Amino acid sequence: MDATPTRTADFLAHLEQVVQRARTINNQRFRPLDVQELNMRPGPGKWSVGQCLEHLNIIGGHYLPDMMRRLRLARQRGSKPTDLVKRGFIGNKLTEAMRTPASVKALTSPQKYAPSGSRLPRTVVEVFGRQLDELLRIIEVAREVNANRVRIPNPIIPLLRLRLTDQLEFLVVHLERHLAQAERVLDGRTSATPARETPADTE
Repeated sequence: MDATPTRTADFLAHLEQVVQRARTINNQRFRPLDVQELNMRPGPGKWSVGQCLEHLNIIGGHYLPDMMRRLRLARQRGSKPTDLVKRGFIGNKLTEAMRTPASVKALTSPQKYAPSGSRLPRTVVEVFGRQLDELLRIIEVAREVNANRVRIPNPIIPLLRLRLTDQLEFLVVHLERHLAQAERVLDGRTSATPARETPADTE
């Protein structure tokens, strides 16, 4: 994803467009997969499509409910939209690191966010679809408040509280990274291998 716009309306519209594209990919490419296809891995230490989606589901489970709760509180308190998006130094650094292609710099997920090494059921795709719907609702509510002033605690570093705008951008860039990873698995699945019981640990 290219650098996002700085006007709030354009910023949120851009994020929404990316999430809508993810819904299309999920419906057209992931939903038709059977259990075996979902769990095929391109090689040792590499994630299957199912593991990519489970990782995204784990991250979403940590962030999305709290984001929606804090947005609703801001709306109840009378927060009003602002014209321009503000970005924090740390949030921007985290997002830029996530934008770095995996071919340039592989990232390792903390164990609490790593996908399971077990054979994943097709429900992982349905959960992913519901989380995309929730992310779209969050973007919609963010249009009604000053998203710059809503702060989201980091599950790993509780004292780190990012602006909602930074956290949204990070989550969407993270989503794009793993969607691309899952699509690469599908595009090269003729040489893929069945998932093993040990968890993959690279993104």
